Amino acid sequence: MPIRNRGTAAAAAMFLAGLTMLSAAPAHGAPGPAAIRQKPAAGEGTSPPSSRPQSGLSPGRPASESRPADASAGTHTVTTGNTLWDIARQTLGNAMQWDSVYDLNRQPIEHEAVRHGYPSSDRGHWIFPGTMLTLPPPQAARAQPSHVVPAACPTTYGELKDTRCGFLVVPENRAHPSSRTLRLAVARVRSASPTPHADPIVFFTGGPGADALADIAGLTEAGLNRDRDLIVLSQRGTYSSERPLTCPEIDRFYGERVHLLYDAPSTGDLYAQAAARCHDRLAAQGIDLAAYNTSENAADAADLRKALGIRQWNVLSHSYGTQLALTYMRMFPQGVRSVTVDGVVPPSVATPGWTWSSMRESFDNIVSACAAQPSCRQHYPDIGATYLRMVRRLEAHPVTTYVTVPQVGRVKVVLDGGALLNWMVRASHAPETFAVGVDELAHGRPERIAQQWASAWLPGSQGMFAHGFSLSVWCSEWVPFETSQEQLAKGRQAFPELPRSVLAQAPQLPFLRQACQAWNVPKAPDSVREATSSSIPTLAISGSFDAQTGAQWGAYVARTLSRSTVVTLAGVAHGTYDTACGAKVITSFFDDPEHPDTRCVNTVKPVPFAIGSEGAGK
Repeated sequence: MPIRNRGTAAAAAMFLAGLTMLSAAPAHGAPGPAAIRQKPAAGEGTSPPSSRPQSGLSPGRPASESRPADASAGTHTVTTGNTLWDIARQTLGNAMQWDSVYDLNRQPIEHEAVRHGYPSSDRGHWIFPGTMLTLPPPQAARAQPSHVVPAACPTTYGELKDTRCGFLVVPENRAHPSSRTLRLAVARVRSASPTPHADPIVFFTGGPGADALADIAGLTEAGLNRDRDLIVLSQRGTYSSERPLTCPEIDRFYGERVHLLYDAPSTGDLYAQAAARCHDRLAAQGIDLAAYNTSENAADAADLRKALGIRQWNVLSHSYGTQLALTYMRMFPQGVRSVTVDGVVPPSVATPGWTWSSMRESFDNIVSACAAQPSCRQHYPDIGATYLRMVRRLEAHPVTTYVTVPQVGRVKVVLDGGALLNWMVRASHAPETFAVGVDELAHGRPERIAQQWASAWLPGSQGMFAHGFSLSVWCSEWVPFETSQEQLAKGRQAFPELPRSVLAQAPQLPFLRQACQAWNVPKAPDSVREATSSSIPTLAISGSFDAQTGAQWGAYVARTLSRSTVVTLAGVAHGTYDTACGAKVITSFFDDPEHPDTRCVNTVKPVPFAIGSEGAGK
């Protein structure tokens, strides 16, 4: 969900993820239910000695870290509460071998599912006590070890100064050790301090599908490598890594969509057709699209820490990267000193319909912020009601106009209710023009909003954003865990004022179910939906205007993170780490995870709203 207006091509490619008293009080709560609970690593929350770590990308293993024990072949009898994920993790040392266990035991698993009244086991999602499972032999459970190969830094996003680069070599599919390998781009940016702390920061970016190397300039400009090295991993399937799942077919569709009715079924058909063409092209190359998921991503990160010989590191994550970080904390807590989740995507609840809650939270907070500013309140006293009325009006009577987009020229733009609703995601990053834009639209002047809407997609970053990785994640980990009726109900709950044709398409993810039919990857195991319960110190930081991952979700994940701090910055949209206060809170948290400096939080205020020449439309 990466619209951030941070100037990178990758960030512009996708159009996804009253003001309350803002606080930075630690959130404490009893852990919620979870099938697997990880024990915290020894020494969590403690700072290692401040000595200069090796700054290059070289292989190594922390001296204190033991190698996993060899798995033994044999059998396992299913007991109450077991999942294939649990069984593979406990008996084979690799949770992602769950599908190897299923494939080896397909007949008894399916037989038991039918015997218990199920049409199928849903590929091992339903297993029953007393079922005897045969385990894969040791050699089938052991993947080739991951390792780092030094390489020159790419120049895609400009020269990377004080940076060493390389590739992390990992299996494409750890459940099948004989699968081919991937080379994932890694950059280690030297700390600005000559005497940095020994525990570096590893960054997980968003999307899913953005290239993390594109974020290095923003991270360093924000000073996040102030006194720690910064390690950036280009996730599997993304642009700088081997076999990127880029889809120029979908890029072209997004460019065409600004001329089309956003909510029209025919538009959804074009999206599904673009996804199908990309799927067929990538599959013809032998790419295992089901292997590009959050669990494999987490295992890549765990392998990177070991391959670099890092005893402890700190995790900084943004947007989809927070879903990855929370999964990583649950699966591989060893060696994680602290975690920052910025713009939170909780794995336990993320679905297409989940996005409605963030849209409503952002809308209410932006409207309340206008009401709190005397000039905005005077000129646009009913701006919220005006906006909702215009969504309804445009859905019934779409408007066509022409605007000029830099690097593109004159562009035809069609605005219907769905386009206006999703324009607000972009508007949350430039909230000062929200009220005046809606007012102008209500007075028959759609050009400002049309220009912003078209600029969100054109010229875009054709060929650089990994739309295929997005679909592999969403179609296995989000869509299967919610029905279309449940998705619609969440829309109605958030915006009961809007027509069904608008509510039928989740914000940021229209017609995703149709695209997933074409993408054809299997449903992920239920374990990917587990809430992360952990005592690793965690900072959940959000912006109150975030229409992609609302601030409420930072507080939500903190309920099962016993050493967590929740911070909300007023008037900030999706992503706080490159704002002055956000960067200060995050760096202070990494310095002292139990007592971050949050004094700047109460000084952050929404920007003044722009005022046009006309009053609010009535």
